[in-house]
Amino acid sequence: MQTTSNITCPKCGGTSGETMPTDACWFFYDCRHCGVKLRPLSGDCCVFCSFADVPCPPIQEAQQSGSPSGCCGAG
Repeated sequence: MQTTSNITCPKCGGTSGETMPTDACWFFYDCRHCGVKLRPLSGDCCVFCSFADVPCPPIQEAQQSGSPSGCCGAG
């Protein structure tokens, strides 16, 4: 399982590397470059699933086990 991911801001295009928690979700993220507050897109459980190059750990686990994707912490 990968616990680091790069979040890319859809407003300014800035990218920041972040360590993802394995036991919680990030529902909000303040862009380090322009300050915009990111929220998950409709249908996504967290900002990593919406704006990062690697989905959150609970989604990774669901994908690896072939289980239906659930929200963070639901696994």
